[in-house]
Amino acid sequence: MPPLTPTLFPSLALFILFIFSSSTTSNAHNITRILAKHPEFSTFNHYLTTTHLASEINRRQTITVLALDNAAMSALLDKQLSLYTVKNVLSLHVLVDYFGSKKLHQITNGTALTSTMFQATGAAPGSSGYINITDLKGGKVGFGAEDNNGKLDAVYVKSVAEIPYNISVLQISQVLNSAEAEAPTAEPSQLNLTEIMSKQGCKAFADLLKASGADATFNENIDGGLTVFCPTDPVIKGFMPKYENLTAAQKVSLQLYHGIPVYQSMQTLKSSNGIVNTLATDGANKFDFTVQNDGEVVTLKTKVMTAKITGTLKDEEPLIVYKIDKVLLPRELFKTVEAAEAPKASKSKHKAADAPESDAPAESDPADQSADDENGVAGLDGRRLVMVLFSLCIGVSLM
Repeated sequence: MPPLTPTLFPSLALFILFIFSSSTTSNAHNITRILAKHPEFSTFNHYLTTTHLASEINRRQTITVLALDNAAMSALLDKQLSLYTVKNVLSLHVLVDYFGSKKLHQITNGTALTSTMFQATGAAPGSSGYINITDLKGGKVGFGAEDNNGKLDAVYVKSVAEIPYNISVLQISQVLNSAEAEAPTAEPSQLNLTEIMSKQGCKAFADLLKASGADATFNENIDGGLTVFCPTDPVIKGFMPKYENLTAAQKVSLQLYHGIPVYQSMQTLKSSNGIVNTLATDGANKFDFTVQNDGEVVTLKTKVMTAKITGTLKDEEPLIVYKIDKVLLPRELFKTVEAAEAPKASKSKHKAADAPESDAPAESDPADQSADDENGVAGLDGRRLVMVLFSLCIGVSLM
């Protein structure tokens, strides 16, 4: 094979750059992490999470969030609205189109009517889920709900974060008033989680939830969307000796580790592989795991072990409950596979005593590298891929 000529290297470099960019970019974003960098929006951020609007925002490919600072949120909370009504009000502040700071001042004819998540969910009657954006004199931009008699309640303050055509976070001066969004909202019909599990072969796990009080946390999350992974009764029975060695707090964390605060259908799990947070996630205590699939088989991989989804107990949005073949073991509680498993009876105690002590590391996992990615999305290791391709090109050129 003739050696590669120098003229081919620019093409190879462009090819490598394309592969790198394709493997490391994603449409995904994480509104919680974006706002976490700005403490003046901490209350707004908290209620996006509590109402589960954050997960809905993260699933959208094109979105604009009209962020409210702590003072504006305080004025909203003073109205003592129910959590379900607060969700409607905040969803009115999420536009299902992209408006960067530059676009705000380039609106055709100086005004635009755009749909919000309140309208898109079907919760808004008529066109009450639309927002009027108007370019005003003096460089100001006004915002007002369509059902507010043409009044523009708020003005643009500043751009908080922008990922062009993906997500834009803009601060506005105050809450957008809307009689429809603030109307009393009935609570969704209640689903009894532990009763559902008890009737479908997961009674042992349901009993553990009730005994620790963790069932209350699960129930609080149902209305906003909840996915539960339930170890079956035989699995729990075999795990009980290890479970009894945990402290009360550790038992609760382990149980909450089996829930995701968002509805995830089987199709979604298959098409959206990657790292997910759980009900046990708390700051530095990640308590996350990775969802993977091989064809029709979906697995849940922690830093310690891998479990498989074996069936669906209940699928009634906003709740879905899956059966799994193992108890999910978080690395925060079980450092290694050996620490989680009972000692092998076949091993000689004398041989074990003579062997030097070792603290085996937890099973390596690609999730370690990507869990803290700004977008919150698991991806390929682009740098490693570039090095492999570059080495391959050099090798070919030397042939």
